[in-house]
Amino acid sequence: MILLVHMTFGAVLGSLMNNIFLGLFLAFLSHYLLDLIPHIDYKVKNILEAHWKKSLPEFIKVFSDILVGIILILIFSQNNPTAYLYAFVAILPDFFPYLNALWPNKFSEKHNTLNQKIHFLKYKKISPGWADIFWRIFSQIAVVIISIALSIFLR
Repeated sequence: MILLVHMTFGAVLGSLMNNIFLGLFLAFLSHYLLDLIPHIDYKVKNILEAHWKKSLPEFIKVFSDILVGIILILIFSQNNPTAYLYAFVAILPDFFPYLNALWPNKFSEKHNTLNQKIHFLKYKKISPGWADIFWRIFSQIAVVIISIALSIFLR
C-alpha cells in the first residue's frame, strides 16, 4: 500500500478509539492488515540501496504521498492532532527496512522477513493482465474512500 492509504486508515481507526494507547496500537496493526490486501507499491530501490544520486524521484514520490495523506487528514479530521499521530504510527512499519539498511540489526531483519510473508498476495496474480493492476489500484482507492466516509459519518 502507498503511504497515504496507511495514513488515512490508521488516522481514522485510531480516532475511533476512546483510548489513545489502543488507538496507537490499532493504527500500527492496521498497517499489516492493509498489507494483506493485494496492492501496488511504488519502487524505492535507489533509496534502499543508497544510490543517492538516482534517488531524488523516489524521495519526491514518498514526500508527495505523505503530503497528500497529511492534506486528507487535515480536511477530514477537523485538524485533530491525535489523527496525525495515528497516521504516523500507521506508516512506521514501512520505514523499518530503511533503518535496517542504515543500521542492520536483528529486530529489523526479523521484521523484514515477517513483512515479506504478510505481503504474500502482492506476488500472486488475482486477475489476468491489466485486470490484476486495476484491482490492486482499486483496493487502495477503496480503502481511502472508506476511511474518508468513516471520518465523515462518525464525527
